[in-house]
Amino acid sequence: MNITNYLVFDLYMSFLQGSQSETLLRHVFACLRSFINKFPRALFSGSAKLCGALCYQILKCCNSKLQSTRSEACGLLYLLMRSNYEHTKRRGFTRVHLQVIINVSQLISDVIGLSGSRFKDSLSIINNYANSDRSMMCSNFPVDVKDLTKRIRTVLMATAQMKEHENDPEMLVDLQYSLAKSYASNLELRKTWLESMARIHNKNGDFSEAAMCYIHVAALVAEYLKRKGVYPKGCAAFRIISPNIEAEESAIKDDSGIEDVHYTEDTLVELLERCAQALEKAERYEVLGEVYKLIIPIYEKRREFQRLADAYRHLTQSYEKVVTVMQSGRRLLGTYFRVAFYGQGFFEEEDGREYIYKEPKVTSLSEINQRLERLYSDKFGVGNVKMIKESGKVKAKDLDPKYAYIQVTYCEPYFDEKELEDRRTDFEKNNSIRRFVFETPFTQSGKAHGALDEQHKRRTILTTSHSFPYVKKRVLVVYHKTQELKPVEVAVDEMQQKTAELRELVTRDPPDMKKLQLKLQGSVSVQVNAGPVAYASTFLDTANIKKYQKIQVEMLKEVFRQFICVCGEALSLNAQLIKTDQFEYHEGLKNDYKSMVARLEDIMHEQLLPKDPDSVSTVSRSSLHVFSAISGTPTSTSLAGISSGASTV
Repeated sequence: MNITNYLVFDLYMSFLQGSQSETLLRHVFACLRSFINKFPRALFSGSAKLCGALCYQILKCCNSKLQSTRSEACGLLYLLMRSNYEHTKRRGFTRVHLQVIINVSQLISDVIGLSGSRFKDSLSIINNYANSDRSMMCSNFPVDVKDLTKRIRTVLMATAQMKEHENDPEMLVDLQYSLAKSYASNLELRKTWLESMARIHNKNGDFSEAAMCYIHVAALVAEYLKRKGVYPKGCAAFRIISPNIEAEESAIKDDSGIEDVHYTEDTLVELLERCAQALEKAERYEVLGEVYKLIIPIYEKRREFQRLADAYRHLTQSYEKVVTVMQSGRRLLGTYFRVAFYGQGFFEEEDGREYIYKEPKVTSLSEINQRLERLYSDKFGVGNVKMIKESGKVKAKDLDPKYAYIQVTYCEPYFDEKELEDRRTDFEKNNSIRRFVFETPFTQSGKAHGALDEQHKRRTILTTSHSFPYVKKRVLVVYHKTQELKPVEVAVDEMQQKTAELRELVTRDPPDMKKLQLKLQGSVSVQVNAGPVAYASTFLDTANIKKYQKIQVEMLKEVFRQFICVCGEALSLNAQLIKTDQFEYHEGLKNDYKSMVARLEDIMHEQLLPKDPDSVSTVSRSSLHVFSAISGTPTSTSLAGISSGASTV
């Protein structure tokens, strides 16, 4: 088709895009019927762009308030299907089928309502055309048309649900995700819904999730190119970017319209460049390196030196931003909450389900509580929603069926000892994560809090179905494990955490003096050191020590030795970092430190500070070795060292 015909086609489309008189529209439809009959190759061979544009406008007209316009549109869409069927020598009308579904989905995502009776009536008219067309009676064409209209109705049902949940961003994305999942074998349809999800995420400021949608789209196209022999790695090349991708984007079927899609290596590069921009917007600068590892070999193969220069320039800027945010500590990649729903009469299939919600930057527990209470009160009615404030296990049978209950609990990413060795930066601790933890204090008397020798703690570790960040901002919890800590184990755990947090600041490069001083002050100052000293008095004092197992006592003592050593290292580092105006402040910290050590030495009946100040690091390493020998694992923030005393439920 020459350029004149393209211009004519664009003119026809412009008529359909605007408001026109019925008379003019009748002439436009007549012209389009002639165009379909004269230029079938332009619509049904090569790029599907023209066919897609035509389907979009016809479908809009099928929903017109004007009965004459709807009638003309139905006839034109039927002609388009039949012409495609004849063009393939009656093997099917895959192109029109795909483009109709894609554009129905597009119209939905563009918030153009198709769920009314007008559009459904148009579908019935098209079905009647197929059933009454004598020339097609002995073919599969009427069955194929019926199948298409049935699929459209399925999408419309999902649309009705989307309309119902349009103010619920999590549910809206979940519904679109279910449609994308149902089209896992069909590249174009899955791509359409993933991109629709990305638009919602961008609108709501959920940029990490939008970036993941774009990455999944790029992986989908990479898998298509693998099937075409163009890109041998396929979606497996994206494994290091996200562990979610390979399982989800490798399901393309060769018989689902893949022959009608015309993507190239250029398409993949464009999509990857879009991913890089989205990741930068999400402040996930570290991932850009992995994305460019997929792009740069293509640039090198093509000898596109300017684009290589641009790519390396972009990478340089990204890694400079990594350095900046690591020094400032101002990058916040999200806050996580466990959200559980109770109430069969309100939540239906959601009753009893637990999710991990990823909220933007620093979202407080009260903020998400208020958001969810307001959201579900709008759905179920004011006064029908109750928020469960406690983090303990909920007994559904004890809840009043007249109310919808929502339990929200703050949680953090959870890592075992081995994972912590590899996840050293804040980014690594907020990327590709599936396990989360929250803790619930309790006592045997039933109260949440009690004296230190009565204080137990329940640690719950949750595992989600997919890793964060994902194409959705909430992910279903599929497994949980519970550990119950006895009072002495709680003391070990609390002191381990204090020690690990301070050690992380001591070893940080470059050091963060402000955070170091805050943590150091919170560890040694007289006003706040009641925690460490109180634990020592309760569990290590001569009068109490015989109540506890020897191994638990030794572990707590070893944690205190580690704590004293790392506080000393932190003081030494602070002395190197401060200027003269903070000398008096530093001397105050030193005096508080010595006072705390003296009190602990009295309780533990041993010398905690070495006589030679330079031997602090050596003692620290030696103590670490002893602790490892006792507990069987390296020290860290996890409970591996005391798991022998913890009960797992």
